[in-house]
Amino acid sequence: MPGMKDDIILRGLKDNNLKNIDLNISKGTINVLTGVSGSGKSSVAFDTLATESRRQMTLNYPHYVRYQMPRYERPHADLMQNLSPVVVVEQRPAGGHSRSTVGTYMDIDPLIRLLFSRIGDPPIGKATDFSSESSFGSCPECSGFGRVIAPDPDKLLDHNKSLRDYAVQFKPLSPAGWQGWWMVTGGLFDPDKPIKDYSEDDYRLFVYGPPEGERVFAPFHTKKGPQDHEWDGLLPRFKRLYINRDVTKLKQVSQDDVLAVSTHFLCPTCDGSGLHPDVLECKINGLNILEYGQLEMTETLNELEKIPDTLGASIARQIIPHIKQLLNMGLGYLSLSRKMGTLSGGEAQRVKIARHLGSSLNNMTYIFDEPTAGLHPEEVDMLIQMLKGIKHDHNTVVVIEHDLSVIKAADEIIEMGPGPGADGGDVVFQGPSTALNDSPAATTLDHHGNINDHPRDIHSWFTIEQANHNNLKNVSVSIPEHGLVTVCGVSGSGKSSLILEAFPENYPETIMVSQAPIGISSRSTLATYMGIMDNIRSIFAKKTGQPAGLFSFNSLGACPVCNGKGVTTPDVAFADPVSIRCEACGGTRYSDEALSYRYKGKNIVEILELTIDETLNYFEMPKIINQADTLKDVGLGYLTLGQTTSSLSGGEVQRLKLASHLKKEGQIYLLDEPSLGLHAKDNATLLDVFQTLVDKGNSVVIVEHNLDFIAASDWVIELGPGGGKNGGHVLFEGTPQEMLKAETITAKWLKADVL
Repeated sequence: MPGMKDDIILRGLKDNNLKNIDLNISKGTINVLTGVSGSGKSSVAFDTLATESRRQMTLNYPHYVRYQMPRYERPHADLMQNLSPVVVVEQRPAGGHSRSTVGTYMDIDPLIRLLFSRIGDPPIGKATDFSSESSFGSCPECSGFGRVIAPDPDKLLDHNKSLRDYAVQFKPLSPAGWQGWWMVTGGLFDPDKPIKDYSEDDYRLFVYGPPEGERVFAPFHTKKGPQDHEWDGLLPRFKRLYINRDVTKLKQVSQDDVLAVSTHFLCPTCDGSGLHPDVLECKINGLNILEYGQLEMTETLNELEKIPDTLGASIARQIIPHIKQLLNMGLGYLSLSRKMGTLSGGEAQRVKIARHLGSSLNNMTYIFDEPTAGLHPEEVDMLIQMLKGIKHDHNTVVVIEHDLSVIKAADEIIEMGPGPGADGGDVVFQGPSTALNDSPAATTLDHHGNINDHPRDIHSWFTIEQANHNNLKNVSVSIPEHGLVTVCGVSGSGKSSLILEAFPENYPETIMVSQAPIGISSRSTLATYMGIMDNIRSIFAKKTGQPAGLFSFNSLGACPVCNGKGVTTPDVAFADPVSIRCEACGGTRYSDEALSYRYKGKNIVEILELTIDETLNYFEMPKIINQADTLKDVGLGYLTLGQTTSSLSGGEVQRLKLASHLKKEGQIYLLDEPSLGLHAKDNATLLDVFQTLVDKGNSVVIVEHNLDFIAASDWVIELGPGGGKNGGHVLFEGTPQEMLKAETITAKWLKADVL
């Protein structure tokens, strides 16, 4: 082991499930943290190493600056020495803002706007004028939104209901709010008559308002007596209050709420760009700024490299390195205008990595959270070269990863375990891959896939005809019913377009389990997410005669001191924040009264400490047994009922979402990369779940790169051959056995895995 001065020294780590462990991490090396889901990998990398590095970095700033920065609580550890500044690349969704694009996320867009403002023809002016969010640059028709939004009376109104019975399907304008109550009590409309029974004149007045030039008033009863308010019509009022205003500044209404009761279509004036027609007239080499944003990265690079103007070329030279980073990550098929929210998990992860790699700083610690997530085996090698490049620049790399190629490429393997949750939190093995003996990782590294020799007989098919979603090229495919089907292909090949867009359009009854995050509030637990908590509370209420809310720490049962949080955070001014376990409730979150009631010898907190496996033996209520059974079926039997969803690993979240959908049989399940964040052991568990689902008469279709899943399928469909414009074709359809004889990219890796 290198000299101690070169090591990051961590002693007595105790965050989450870590069992007082000690670790040395050699600087200037690639270190892979591996182990089953929930074994403690994230607790070491993020909750300890990253948090303490960030905390110590902020200590270098004056107090008044630190007060404006994120503040970090000191991790539970005895000693943490020789830390470096950290760059963290997590799996959390990148750029949640609806307008966030690859160009804005990579900070390329401001430079493109600068380029157009300096050399565009005809000249326009300032760089900010090329933004749809500026007063000059925004489209006059859609105010820069890119889409024209109009309230839809059929979505906004249930014509079979009366105003009093909530005919208005938008909460702020329903009787729950003052405006809706005014409609009920103002006397202009019969509040108890279904909307469909209104006369033509009444309907027109209610929905569209009075004729032009006329004004209508109705009294609104206040504490000071009736006050006349002008009635302008439901649609004009909705438009004025919720479309022509910045919804993000309104309380209790989200943009999604507004869109749910509206129709929206691409703005014809600006082609969806949100830009003023004058801005779109300004061009460089025949392309306006909208067209520039729609080019694939490879084309953008060509355009930038052929700018002759001296000033323009100097700006282009600042943009080109960012574009090349994306190309080096295999993302040449993306465009600058591509919305971040539409990227797959693997694509978003690589855009994040590319954003961080523009730095010339060294002696840093880079922490990656499963960077191979969503990558085809062909693309993993590219990632490994990138990790080696970071190391070569005198940085330390810490990677949480299950992918065998990355584990084998590491200088040092740190395996956490041996099990998940309470059974984890120890270092099972630390050393080079050559020194692995009988640890779980060793058996994983020797792993070879098993081809499904006996795929199920196919008697019926789902069909998709001539799909053209995104980059799909008139694709027609048949997908077996009552089988396990894997759809594979390199990133951007069209898998998601085919399976997550075209398929549900043809078969709307489909149950989709996407990569979208679940609620991660500190108050959301396994029991609340699965609906088990409601049943437990009703059992307590029935047994004790108390209201069900007494057994919720979000309601009547909350500890009065910490309000159900379990911790108090005293105001420590400029010092590091400190969370102290609430002394009143001991961290249980419940009041003494709530804890005084018992069911079968246990109070509510003791019941929430039960694991799912123990829950099955403790309760008799069929609803609870069924829910607990589904959690056990997806391999989550070791988690407790009270475990917060925010503390779950990526793999656990994916299986929890699947469990929440396993309620019916004879269903079609679509899953987007279910192996994301799973150790090989967990993969086997999940594969068993899928095979059982199919045996029970369900159809399971997965978008997946993992070779174990491809090998175990009944049927495989591969899209490609490349990403973006180079994708969108069906390369292969058939059984895994037949794939071994094919000449596709995935076939090459499948042969290497099983032979």
